[in-house]
Amino acid sequence: MTDHPRIVAAGDSAVVLEFEERIDPDVNARAVQVAEAIQAAGLPGVRDVVPTYRSVAVYFDPLRTEFDALARCLEGEAAAARPESAAAGAPVRIPVCYGGTFGPDLGAVAAFAGLGEADVVRLHKQPTYRVFMMGFVPGFTYLGPVNPRIAAPRRPTPRVRVPAGSVGIAGLQTGMYPSETPGGWQLVGRTPVRTFDLSRRDPFLLKAGDAVQFYEVAPADWDRLAGSVAHRPVEPRVPSPVSCRSHMHIIRPGLQTTIQDGGRWGWQSRGVSPAGPMDPCAHRLANALVGNNREAATLEIALRGPEVEFDHEQIVAVAGAVFSIEVDGRAQPMNSPFTVPSGSRLRFGERLLGSRAYLAVAGGIVCAPTLGSRATHLVSAMGGLDGRALAAGDRLPLGDPDVRPGLAPRPPAAARGLSAMPAEGRPTRVRVLPGPQRDYFAADALDTLQSAPYAVHADSDRMGFRLEGPALRHARGADIISDATPLGVLQVPASGQPVLLMADRQTTGGYPKLATVIAADIGLAGQLAPGDRIAFEVCTLREALAALIAQERAMMAIEAAARR
Repeated sequence: MTDHPRIVAAGDSAVVLEFEERIDPDVNARAVQVAEAIQAAGLPGVRDVVPTYRSVAVYFDPLRTEFDALARCLEGEAAAARPESAAAGAPVRIPVCYGGTFGPDLGAVAAFAGLGEADVVRLHKQPTYRVFMMGFVPGFTYLGPVNPRIAAPRRPTPRVRVPAGSVGIAGLQTGMYPSETPGGWQLVGRTPVRTFDLSRRDPFLLKAGDAVQFYEVAPADWDRLAGSVAHRPVEPRVPSPVSCRSHMHIIRPGLQTTIQDGGRWGWQSRGVSPAGPMDPCAHRLANALVGNNREAATLEIALRGPEVEFDHEQIVAVAGAVFSIEVDGRAQPMNSPFTVPSGSRLRFGERLLGSRAYLAVAGGIVCAPTLGSRATHLVSAMGGLDGRALAAGDRLPLGDPDVRPGLAPRPPAAARGLSAMPAEGRPTRVRVLPGPQRDYFAADALDTLQSAPYAVHADSDRMGFRLEGPALRHARGADIISDATPLGVLQVPASGQPVLLMADRQTTGGYPKLATVIAADIGLAGQLAPGDRIAFEVCTLREALAALIAQERAMMAIEAAARR
């Protein structure tokens, strides 16, 4: 087994240490052990460390650490880490209803294998599987290896919705979907077991290194088993009470308004997406204008805005997508703080440009955090207010401001430059860096990517944008061993049509990734809506960092001005 990993860049904010490209318990044990060593080292700028089947993804802040220096540190940690055994303990037994509406792809897997459906079930439930990693979404367990006879590849085009509890096969991998999500695995059955439950003190049923064995049950046993099997003794989680004197009242919620902060970093190794704002720059700008720290929670407002009321006077600011906004019928400016008197209503009217705006209130929104963050992750119903979009009648607690900013308008040119919007009627151009799986594609794939714009499909959301345009050809097939998925990566299934992964993205995925949007352009991509067009331009790492540094300098100037 190779002890010295290959270092691969994944955009300008992530690096991947790759071991041998195979599903093997010893390879996986090595990856998990190296990830633990890197996590324990506390390297400057590192935000998340994610072990996978055969690699370790390290997410970092490129403004705090330089790529080459970080790569050298990671190589050193990998060389110093001690190999560990891949042995697992007694298996956790999981009941599965196979076939029919529970496993709609069982017949397809049987046809692939040239076997009867009963033989596929027998071969699937026979092994004791290792939990190689957690990923995709919270509680999704990647298990293996699957018997090669039934190791059917993923579907050419992923399903938009896979039911919670579904048990799927993707090559030598099998796994359980803990919640309703998109997914491309072949579904052979479903389990009533909840592998992720936020009502427990430890929400996760399984962890990397555990052993799992499936056993078959009849559909009639579903209700009896639901919630009563394969649960380790756990303590219920007791939410911390939130006490404050001021509130924001939701009169009309808009199309999709969610609470977002800087993101839920540090949990991707357990399958928990960072979430956070689709346009991080606009989110941070709105906070800066009212004197908040950059991580404070705001409202992310998508496409159609809300109407809200405050029970105390508040200083607020709106940045990002351009809306007409008014307080009690009086027009208010974008990208500048203004006062909303007690009992007054702030209303969003016509959307003029972009798709997502951010409403910041001095002091921030202070609902109870989940796993250290207030960011709403809709797919797993986590964070924000009950993990959902806001509804009429909701009452949001507000914090007391650290400082009271002055109300002189900020320079509009500087604010507009920090919150760039798509060009009306023209494709939005964003820059990308090649990789991390460039070698899985035809030699002309990057040229094809840049040859014409792609349209954002209607089946797009905070997880990712499905794009329609020139097909990207694979050179080594469209399946890979599931690996980490950075923000802004272009994942390409067998159809050749890329999917741009965004804020609520899955933490791992099994399609090759051709390129990654640079950090400075993520916010611009986040302002796209269905029907908009996006054009890609390959740039260098030097150019990506120069753009990010320029953006950071402008933001720091506005933050400093707001606190003077």
